[in-house]
Amino acid sequence: MSSEKEQVLEFLTGKTGKSKFYFSDFCKIFPDKKQREVKKILTELVNEGKLEFWSSGSTTMYGMTGAGKQKAEEE
Repeated sequence: MSSEKEQVLEFLTGKTGKSKFYFSDFCKIFPDKKQREVKKILTELVNEGKLEFWSSGSTTMYGMTGAGKQKAEEE
């Protein structure tokens, strides 16, 4: 796994009380990268099943697969 992916997962596991994050939150982890590069890292993690998208209809957020209230509500 690339170090960028590890940084994203460490960021997510280090946060308590919050399970979904905006794309802009991840851009802050990589201030030197373009948004397109950050999106690519997140998409790879989604494709690997480590992250999942969550949409409220007006905004899209990212979270660890299986984490948060949304997962319990879906089952």
